[in-house]
Amino acid sequence: MLRHSQLESVKAWLAHPAHAAMPLHARIQRAIRQLILDGALAPGRPLPASRALARSLGVSRDTVESAYAQLHAEGFIERRVGSGSFVAEITEFMSGHRRSGRSALLANQAPNLSARGKDMFRSGGLRQVLAPRPFTHGVPETRNFPLPLWERLERQVLKEVGTQALLQGDPQGNEALRRAIADYVNLERGARATADRVLVLTSSQQAIMLCANMLLDPGDRIFIEDPAYYGARKAFDAAGLTSVPVKVDRQGVMVEPILDDPHGAKAVSLTPSHQFPTGATLTLDRRLALIKWAARHQAWIIEDDYDSEFHYSGKPTACVQGLDPHDRTIYIGTFTKSLFPGLRIGYAILPPQLVKPMTVARTLLDGHTASIAQLTLARFMEGGHFGAHIRTMRSIYGQRLDTLAGLVRKHLSDFVEPRVPIGGLQMPCVLTGDISERAAVDAARRVGVDLLGLSGLYSARDGEVGFLMGFAAYTPMELEAAVRKLASAFQALRMSA
Repeated sequence: MLRHSQLESVKAWLAHPAHAAMPLHARIQRAIRQLILDGALAPGRPLPASRALARSLGVSRDTVESAYAQLHAEGFIERRVGSGSFVAEITEFMSGHRRSGRSALLANQAPNLSARGKDMFRSGGLRQVLAPRPFTHGVPETRNFPLPLWERLERQVLKEVGTQALLQGDPQGNEALRRAIADYVNLERGARATADRVLVLTSSQQAIMLCANMLLDPGDRIFIEDPAYYGARKAFDAAGLTSVPVKVDRQGVMVEPILDDPHGAKAVSLTPSHQFPTGATLTLDRRLALIKWAARHQAWIIEDDYDSEFHYSGKPTACVQGLDPHDRTIYIGTFTKSLFPGLRIGYAILPPQLVKPMTVARTLLDGHTASIAQLTLARFMEGGHFGAHIRTMRSIYGQRLDTLAGLVRKHLSDFVEPRVPIGGLQMPCVLTGDISERAAVDAARRVGVDLLGLSGLYSARDGEVGFLMGFAAYTPMELEAAVRKLASAFQALRMSA
């Protein structure tokens, strides 16, 4: 028979939300099986009669009979005519199972990873933005996206292509989309691209990982901006590279330390349009100096143009790739921020000699990018809808940036100084008062506001303290409510100090 605690364990299995999708008899069967596997029900022990167990659990007798039948079929119980049901004699297996279960638990606590696996585990992290709240950075507004139009284009694609869209796609990417991307970056970013140089990927992060692993060996040096985009730094760390931080000023990354470094490096990683997180734009003279440096040393320039579509002041500078006559620049773009994160499409514009190696390498990662999404995006771009959407959102984002800057100056002037960028989806703020960055971020989280601290983006702990405030995904009313929450939280911190 089942003791009271064991019966309660079975009832807990029945009531647990995680098991709600299982049929009732399957939940009973799994609960009793787990008691047997855990050794709580010893071999030879009798089980309650199906009628009695059904009464105790408040279910039908047929439900319990179904559970018992499955346990019998799997060998966990024996059913003896006239005697009832008993836990099967599997002592040798059970003792081994309990030992292996304990060993598995210990193994999970200290995984036996490779050196690169350990680097990836240390460098990585789960950043979940399922339902972003102010001021989560890097998130576009999706409520304004023309979803009915997208659905109509997707139906057109499926009607024209049919089941062909369900097959595995070209690892390099759909040709129509590659052509649309090349046309777009040539026109809007001053790139030198052709469809055969475009590699369609699932994200810009995937492109960075490919560069880190295909162009450099473990231990190789790579220059990175300081502060730097954490995704790039983590990708380089995971690949076993030696990242050499180079300071950033209001004109972007400082090129003198790169040009004068006696040890050199095999690559430099840049966010030249809107440096992450400062928002600085790399000046033309520095771009040209880096292009000459790369050509002279046969090094690579990894240009992450992650949100260049959103430029609110003056004319955007042409991308580095378009200025590079030596084909030493890999240009990386994404539709995650220009359209919507769930699209999962990014791309790289590659030097001709890298197209085939990079394409082969991506097949080892995920084979290809989803065909239906590619075909729909190609149609969206070809019809001029992408450009129209960008123009609409650029205007909206520009207004939201102005709103946020005004709110910060009005309500948070005792605590921070806003550094209003000329583009992008987030605004850096530098702490000027007596509140620490850690205290500010924690206080914000307690009132339902997300901030990304600036100091952690620097290689050393001597960088500016403050935080990033994403503004693109939030209406003026949402921005104001969140700023007021921050002001109250910071005032409370000051009073408690």
